[in-house]
This record gives sequence, C-alpha cells and structure tokens, in this order.
Amino acid sequence: MKVSRIAATAALAGATVLVLSGPAFAHVSVSAEGTAAKGGYATVNFKVPNERDNASTTKLEVSFPTEHPLASVMPEVIPGWTAKVTKSKLAKPLELHGEKISEAVSKVTWTADDGKGIQAGFFQKFPLSLGQLPEDTDELVFKALQTYSNKEVVRWIEVQKDGAEEPDNPAPVLALSAATGDHHGSSAASPEPAEQAAAKTTTTAAAEPADSSDTTARVLAVVGIVVGVAGVAFGVLAGRRRTTTV
Repeated sequence: MKVSRIAATAALAGATVLVLSGPAFAHVSVSAEGTAAKGGYATVNFKVPNERDNASTTKLEVSFPTEHPLASVMPEVIPGWTAKVTKSKLAKPLELHGEKISEAVSKVTWTADDGKGIQAGFFQKFPLSLGQLPEDTDELVFKALQTYSNKEVVRWIEVQKDGAEEPDNPAPVLALSAATGDHHGSSAASPEPAEQAAAKTTTTAAAEPADSSDTTARVLAVVGIVVGVAGVAFGVLAGRRRTTTV
C-alpha cells in the first residue's frame, strides 16, 4: 500500500510539473539552421504552435527590428500558405556588397490558403533566409502576431528583461554568433579549400593500391629468392648423393 501511494504521489507531482511548465514552451520562437553569424547569412525557422483547442492558426505576422534592418529576406515555399514580404524606406541607406540599399524588409506575413492553417495539437515552421546579419549586436528581437480562425490575435511582442521572469507573451529572439571569415555563416575551421582537400583524398586513395602492389611484389621476390636458394641446395645435395653412390 505504501509503495502504491508513493508511486501515485510521484505521478501526480510529475503531471503537475508538466502542466505548469508546458505554457513556457508553447509560444512563437525563432532558431537558426546551423549558424547565424554576425555579418553573414542564415536560414531561420519561426516555430508556431497552436495553443487553442477550438480554433486553428490561420495567419502569422513577423515584424523585423528597425534598429537592425535586413536588406535580404526570402521566405521558403510552404504548401497551403501564402507569404508576403513588406519593405519600408530606410532613414539611413545601408551598404551591401558595395551597393547602397535604401529600403529593408519590415514585415513578413503568412496566410493560410484554405483557412484551416495549423490545427489544434500541431505546430508549423516558417523558414526564412536572412542577410546580411548585423555585426553590432548579439541578438535580433522580432515581434510576432498570431491570428486564430476565431479572430483572436495573440501578440508575441514582450521583450525579456535581464534578471526578470519570462513574460507571458515573449517576443522571438534570434541569438547571433561570432563573425566568420567568409561572412556567410559557414565555419572556417578548415585551413584549406575543399577542392584541395578533395584532391588530397583522391591522391591518397589512388596511392594506397600502388603501395599495396609494391609490398606484394617485394614479398613475392623474397619468396622467389628463398625458393631459388632451396632449389640450388637441393641440386647440390642430390649431386653429392649420386657421386657417393657411384
């Protein structure tokens, strides 16, 4: 009986923890595929869970930070959704690859084509290609509006403050890593070009059979010598035996 009570209490406590911790993870968030390096380009996903049992998510609006404008934003094609990119004039033009950019993306809106969107109990990822990422900040804070089929709008726009608890409707935040040498978000760990590395691999692979063949030839040569010496010795002994017999 005591063991059963302890097990029941533990199960109830675990369920309570899950219920209390669940809402903290059920919000619109953003994360990079791989690396989001300063000064480079990255592919990011806005993850949108449906939090309602009686309605579906039919629209997502993501506003971009005006203090760190992005000139290049390209959405990925998502079946059943239409993406619209909105641009705005910049107060101060940007310089990108030697060209001056006078406008930047201010918002991206996804709308469900069939009106169904994200059903209860499911989530959807909305990918974007972003660049060129700023070099003077460690993160980008976006603001998102999630619209349900019952016309309810949830505003994920609250900025997390240092030392404070997570707000009820936190804004999606993309963390930026240190800048890379090529400014394309890829790792510069290899000190040589991929073509040279591939050439070395091919050369090594081609050299291995030659080394193997050379070793085999040497072994066969040694065996031949041994066999030859044995043959000579056998001939000498045979000659002696014939002389003695005669």
